[in-house]
Amino acid sequence: MQLTRFTDLGLRIVMRLAVAADGERPGSRSIADELSVSYAHATKVITRLSELGIVDARRGRGGGLAITELGHTASVGWLARRLEGDAEVVECDGANPCPLRAGCLLRSALRHAQEAFFESLDALTIADLTRAPTGTILLALPQPVGAVTRISSTIGK
Repeated sequence: MQLTRFTDLGLRIVMRLAVAADGERPGSRSIADELSVSYAHATKVITRLSELGIVDARRGRGGGLAITELGHTASVGWLARRLEGDAEVVECDGANPCPLRAGCLLRSALRHAQEAFFESLDALTIADLTRAPTGTILLALPQPVGAVTRISSTIGK
């Protein structure tokens, strides 16, 4: 089973936010830069994570992103299911319907395999995924240019 880029990015964003220092609220652009992804794509994913209650996203001064309690405790399987949506592993009924669809056993076998995949992720939380060495790597991601200046300029205020 292969996850969509949307789900992959969603998991990476939540993992990055899980290791953020107390009070750190990185912006969408800095998260996109740190993870080397398109800002537009990151914004779409962050919007969905916010709708799910995994990420607290605030605009303006004092805004930014933070992981919620649900983000810390939800299973990776639960989150992956919500980010992936209800798409089938194979498309049997599209513009060119499969001639085997009326009696094919492959579709249900793949659906069961997909559920087994998600079930194997149900035992994990984001906290499990951010233990060493991953957490250390996430903390060492290159900071976007200007991020240190913004942070240090607000410390004295």
